[in-house]
Amino acid sequence: MRIDIITCLPNLFEGPLTQSIVRRSMDKGLVQLEIHNLRDYADNKHKHVDDYAFGGGAGMVLMLKPIDKCIADLKSKRTYDEVIYLTPDGTTYNQSIANQFSLKKNLILLCGHYKGVDQRVREHLVTKEISIGDYVLSGGELAAMVLADSLIRLVPGVLNDETSALSDSFQNNLLAPPVYTRPSEYKGWKVPEVLTSGHGVKIEAWKNEQALRRTEERRPDLLE
Repeated sequence: MRIDIITCLPNLFEGPLTQSIVRRSMDKGLVQLEIHNLRDYADNKHKHVDDYAFGGGAGMVLMLKPIDKCIADLKSKRTYDEVIYLTPDGTTYNQSIANQFSLKKNLILLCGHYKGVDQRVREHLVTKEISIGDYVLSGGELAAMVLADSLIRLVPGVLNDETSALSDSFQNNLLAPPVYTRPSEYKGWKVPEVLTSGHGVKIEAWKNEQALRRTEERRPDLLE
């Protein structure tokens, strides 16, 4: 999988996407992650990529031309499955969408900033619009990190145990069951006996029961 991220603040990505699972996935050659500075495509002396909105109003807007030039440059080198714009009014992101995107080969993530992007970007250049929740961030960079991380961990070979992702919360519309580790007893707090019984069938039944119970208590909407 290749993910190209377009941003006017590339330095924000230096930490989160260069550590842990994401870093290992790139070291293994399973994922290619490239950050593109939108200012490199500005055609003015001061490398401005934003301007005032027509009609007035507070805040600046990312301009159409540098975004178009950047996307065109990337598309001249390879075919992309989706151009995804991170925006608060996009489709709310969930595990089902993550699963779908993880099957793609090449993705572009466009980070909004300020008051967003020129509407013509959304009408002519973007294929999907995604929101990670009903709240507003300073820009789409954090949202792009969330989306990239959620996709990369689903790429075959990234996780040491490939079945791990299948037991995550929201797979099959259920929250994950409780988990425990050593010691089996601490301060009188005990691990459920079934988990130390070694009885595989009973353990799976317990996990399924707990996942369903937790979902009913915390996210009954998932069961609807």
